[in-house]
Amino acid sequence: MAVAEDIALIKRQEEVLVFPAFDEAVAFSIGAAIRDRALAEKLPIIVDIRTFDRPLFYAAMPGSNASNPDWARRKINVVRRFLKSTYRMVLEQQRPDRTFKIGEGLDSADYVLAGGGFPVTVKGAGVIGVIAVSGLPEREDHGVVVDALCDHLGIDKREFSLPPEEKS
Repeated sequence: MAVAEDIALIKRQEEVLVFPAFDEAVAFSIGAAIRDRALAEKLPIIVDIRTFDRPLFYAAMPGSNASNPDWARRKINVVRRFLKSTYRMVLEQQRPDRTFKIGEGLDSADYVLAGGGFPVTVKGAGVIGVIAVSGLPEREDHGVVVDALCDHLGIDKREFSLPPEEKS
């Protein structure tokens, strides 16, 4: 089952893509790398990197639109609440309407099931923030973040990349 395999790989990404330390310089380095890739590949995205108490990096690429920052904000809220990647949440929840079950009490104005939010985890501290990308299909938003984290941490991204999505 492809979904179960994707979830297992994303859990592994979350376990391995951990920082020894995370500060403004690290956020800028990762954000700048994502921005450089977006410019080179003409990706119409925004990137928003923050700890849970403040923003550290933001960039909007040509072709991104006014909805992308709001999508990123709602993805950031999901990571803050559940401490895991938003694409993993999408696959686990399987809700085509992109909302959480009514019993969760999470307003769709502030929370969305959409890939592209990834937890910033620091060894010994846990999840302290989020890297969010918005503007591409959600699996690709997720992949952009994972690729940048692998590059920054010196990890072979081929080992952690999700396979291309199967077309039905």
